[in-house]
Amino acid sequence: MTNPSVRAADEAKAQDGSDPRCVPIKLGAPIPVGDEIAYPRYSEEEHEVWRTLYARQEKLLPGRAAGEFLTGLGALDLDRERIPALADVSRKLHAGTGWRIARTPGLLDARDFFAHLAQRIFPCTDYVRGRSELDYTPAPDCFHDIFGHTPMIMHPRFANFYQKIGRAALNCRDAIVEESLTRIYWFTVEFGLVRNPEGLRIYGNGIISSYAETQFSLTSQARKRPFIADEVARQPYDIWHLQGDLFVVGSFEVLESSFDDWSARNGLA
Repeated sequence: MTNPSVRAADEAKAQDGSDPRCVPIKLGAPIPVGDEIAYPRYSEEEHEVWRTLYARQEKLLPGRAAGEFLTGLGALDLDRERIPALADVSRKLHAGTGWRIARTPGLLDARDFFAHLAQRIFPCTDYVRGRSELDYTPAPDCFHDIFGHTPMIMHPRFANFYQKIGRAALNCRDAIVEESLTRIYWFTVEFGLVRNPEGLRIYGNGIISSYAETQFSLTSQARKRPFIADEVARQPYDIWHLQGDLFVVGSFEVLESSFDDWSARNGLA
C-alpha cells in the first residue's frame, strides 16, 4: 500500500493547485483524435510502470470484475508490456461501438470533457503515473484511462449510456441538477457495481484501475445499495478516500433505461 505520508502530500498538492495534473484545462483548440494522435517517446521506466500496474490488476480482477469488462479487455487486446498507442486503441473502439479516442493534455474542463462524450469521443491522457503513485494518484493517467475506461466502452449498452451522460451534461443549466448528474457519473462510470448471474462484480473504472479500491469494494466495509437514480443523485462522494458507499445495478439495460427516465424528468433528455 502507498505510504500515508506520500498520499497526504499528493492530496495536498492536488487541492492547493500546485500539481498541474489536477488543474482542469479549458481547450482553446481541437485536440487530436484517432489516427491524428502521435505516439510519445516513453522511457523504459514508464513502460515498466505500465507493466507493473497491468500485471497486478490482471491477477486481481478475475472473480471481481464484471464479465462485460473482461470481455472488452480481451477484445481490445491491450499490450501488457508497453504503453499502448492511443491511435491503435481508438481504431479498436471505433470498430466495436463507434467510439474514438482523443488525446487530452490533462484533466479537461468539465464542459469540454462532456462535449467529447456527446460525440462518442473519449478524452484520454497519454502519460503514466510515477512509481511512487502505483497504489494512488490524484490525477488522471493513461492506465486509469486506457485500462480502466476503454474496456467498458466496448460494451454497446454502456457505450450508449456513456454518450447520454455527455449529452445530458451539455443540456444542463441548473447547478443543483449538474451536481446530481456528477454524482450519478461518479457512482456509475467511476465506482459502479453490477449484479451478474455469477454474483456482485465491479464495472466502475475508478475501482478497476485501483489496486486498493478493487480489494475494498467487494468487502462488507463498503455499503452497497440498489441503484436508484434519485438516491444516487443525492449521495455525496469523497475523492480522497476509499469509497464507503456504492450502488449496484441489475444490468446495463436497467442502468441505461433508469438514466433515460431520470434525464427526462430533469429536463436533460
